[in-house]
Amino acid sequence: MPSRAMEESLVWANNSLSFVVWLPDECDYRHRFLAVGNGGFAGSIDTVTMLKQSNAGLGLAAAGGNGGHEAAGNTGDGYLPFMHNPDQIRAWIHDGISLFTDAAKKVVFAYHGTVAKKSYYVGCSTGGAQGYALAQYHPHLFDGIYAGSPRFWYSHLVLSFLWNLQKTNMSTQLNFTAQAVLDVCDALDGVQEGLIEDPLRCNFDVDSLACGGSSDPQRCLTPDQIEAVKEIYAGPHRADNGASLYPGFSFGSEREWLLQEDVDLVNSRASVLIDETSADLKSYRRTGGKFLTLQGWGDSYNAGELPVSHLEDIQALLGGDVGDFYRLFMVPGGGHCGAAQYSSDVPAEYQYLDPLIKWVEAGIPPVQLLSLNPPDKSNRIRKLCLWPQTAHLIGDNANDW
Repeated sequence: MPSRAMEESLVWANNSLSFVVWLPDECDYRHRFLAVGNGGFAGSIDTVTMLKQSNAGLGLAAAGGNGGHEAAGNTGDGYLPFMHNPDQIRAWIHDGISLFTDAAKKVVFAYHGTVAKKSYYVGCSTGGAQGYALAQYHPHLFDGIYAGSPRFWYSHLVLSFLWNLQKTNMSTQLNFTAQAVLDVCDALDGVQEGLIEDPLRCNFDVDSLACGGSSDPQRCLTPDQIEAVKEIYAGPHRADNGASLYPGFSFGSEREWLLQEDVDLVNSRASVLIDETSADLKSYRRTGGKFLTLQGWGDSYNAGELPVSHLEDIQALLGGDVGDFYRLFMVPGGGHCGAAQYSSDVPAEYQYLDPLIKWVEAGIPPVQLLSLNPPDKSNRIRKLCLWPQTAHLIGDNANDW
C-alpha cells in the first residue's frame, strides 16, 4: 500500500480540477510516475486502478484526477451540465490528464527529493481516448501510454449508438444470429471454443438466415431484420452521400448489441472538443515514447474494427511500419475494458503495464500480452497476439496458452 496520499485542486477561471497522488515508501520507489485516466463522463478519481497498479510491485507514484468536474449532478438523470462549459469539455478528454500531471510530479519530487525518471499513463474507455489525446496534444508528458478500449471518436460513437438503437429490437433473434455466425467462423483458428479469433476473416452470409415458409420465427430473420443486421455490421453512414460515419460492429459481437442528426453540426460543435482521431503521431514518436493500445472484438461500446483501421491510417501517414513506437493487441471475445457480458469464460484482465515498462526502459517491444482471470473463475490464461497476428491452435490442448 502507498504510505501517503496527497489531494489537491487546480483552479482556472471559474473551473477546477481535483487530483490525488499516492506516494510509495522510499524503499519501494523506483522513480516511476503513473497517471491514471477516467471512465465514462469522468467526475471522479479512479482509485481502483491506482490501487491495483500501486500494489503491482513496480515502484510507482500514482496520480489520478476527476476530469475537471464532479460526478455529482452530472449522472443519473441524463443531465450533464459540464457539457455546457467548453473548458470543462476540453478538460474531460483533451486536457484532463495534462492539467494535473506537472503538479503531481512536483508533489512526488517534494516528497521523495528526486524527479521521476520515467512517466507512464494508463486508461480505458474515456481513459483510452485521453491516452490518444496525450499523444496528440501533449506528446512530451509520458514515456509510455496504454490506451484500452479507446473511445477516441466519441462524437461518432454516440451516432452509432443511435443508429444501432433504431435497427435493433430482436433479442431472441440476435442470440440465434450470434450462434449461426459462430457455427461458421469459430473453428477458423483450429479450435471450437465459442470465440472468433479474427472477425475480419469471417465470411458469413447474413442472407442464409432468411425465414422460409415453415421456419421458426425465433430461429430465422425476416427481410427487415436481415436488413437491420446488415446495417449494424456496416455501421452508420450519411444519408446524403453514403459516407461512413463510424465502423460497424464485428462478427461475433451480436449478443452485445442490445447494450448500446445532424452530422455536420456534431462535427463542428463536438468533434473539435472531444475527438482524438488524428493519425499524425509524429511528435510523440519523436519523443521516443511508446504507445500500447488494446481492443476487444466483442466490445458493445466501441466498434472493434476502429483501432485496426486507425492503425492503418497511422501507418499510411507515417510511411509504413510503426511498431517501433505503436502496437495494437486485439482480444477475441473481449468486451469493453474487460469481459463481455456473454463471454464469461474469456480471460478479462490484461497484463499490459509491465510489458510497457520493459518496452520503454529496456527497449524490449511486446510481441504478446497475457490475459487471465475470466469472470467464470476458471483457471484460464490466453495469449494475445500483436496485430495483425492471430492465435492458432497447435496440438490438441486449447487451454495451453
